[in-house]
This record gives sequence, C-alpha cells and structure tokens, in this order.
Amino acid sequence: MLSAMIAFAVASLLVSMIPGPTTVVILRQSIRAGRSAGVATVLGNETGWLVWCLAAAFGLSALLLVSEIAFDIMRIVGAIVLVWFGARMLWQAWRSARSGPFDDPAVSSPAAPSWWKCYRSGLLTNLANPKAGVFALSFLPQFVPEGAPALPMLLLLAVASALIDLAWYLGIVRLVGKAERFLRRPAVRRNVEYVSGTLLIGLAVRLALTSKP
Repeated sequence: MLSAMIAFAVASLLVSMIPGPTTVVILRQSIRAGRSAGVATVLGNETGWLVWCLAAAFGLSALLLVSEIAFDIMRIVGAIVLVWFGARMLWQAWRSARSGPFDDPAVSSPAAPSWWKCYRSGLLTNLANPKAGVFALSFLPQFVPEGAPALPMLLLLAVASALIDLAWYLGIVRLVGKAERFLRRPAVRRNVEYVSGTLLIGLAVRLALTSKP
C-alpha cells in the first residue's frame, strides 16, 4: 500500500512537470498580473483537473474512449478555446506595442485581470483538453491496490493528484514572483504575450489534429 502511494506521488509529480497549455497560461498570468493572478489560475486549473479525475473515478471519461464522436467534439471545442486564448494574447501584445514606448517604465501597465478571470482561464484551459480526461481514466486505476474498494480509492487518488499538481504549480508561481521585477518590465510582458499566444495556438492545432486514443 505504502509503496503504491509513493509510486503514485512520484508519477503524479512527473506528470505535472510536463509542460503544456496549463503551464503556458499559468506562467503568462503570473508574469502579467502577479502572484495572486497566478494562484487564481492554478486554482482554476486544479478544479478542472479534479473534475477530470472525478469523472474518471465515476467512469464518465470512458465515454471519450468508446465514442469517437464525443472525443472529436471535445477535441474541436478544446482547440477553439485554446485558439481564442492564444489570439487574445497576440492581440493584446500587438495593441500594447502600438500604444507607446514599451521600454519606458513610466508607461502605465495594462489593467490586471480579475481573480475570477484568472481562475476561469485556468479552469477552461484544463477542461478544454479531452486528453486530460482520457489520461486520468488510464492513469488513476493503475495505483488502486489489489483488494481495495475501487471508488473510494479512486476518489482519494483524484484529490491527492490535484494536491500534488497544486504544489508544483504554486512553486512555479513563487519562482516567477522572485523574478517579478524583471518579468514585469513592459517589453518583457509584451514578448511573453507573443510567445504564450503562439504556443497556445500551436498546441490548439496539435489538439485539433489528434486522433482518437
């Protein structure tokens, strides 16, 4: 039992460390609007991941495996959401570059997004990826000890996975906060918007071209 939990914790941490749309959005919000925005985005992401894990625990994610139509709908909707986020980032970077001398610290920073908007961006980014649901369905059952009640154990693993993911991303937000003075420079923010938007659109294209697992 203990060895299975240790293996689960290590595997969950390694999964969290793999960069993806979530990492891009959390970094962008943390750099753009500070630690509180980053924390809100992380909490939104963990809510989405917990939803996928709970869906896997109750067998709902199995629909994405057995139904090609359901997976394709989620895949296309997810790609649209990521393209929307990416396009907005590119638009904001372009508009900011046009508005004035961005290397001048005296230029006022754009208004920070609200806590709810940051939370929502993290939530939607995670829920927009049907591969997260498929992954949760295939990942969690591997660590249910033999003879243990399946549903309670899956629910426990779902919560534990979300907490491990939370700790990893909060660490990233903290590291960004340490370099806040540099990262909040207008020119740096603008380049972050360009890079983040481009990466999200690229990930959206990749998701749109993904075949059913």
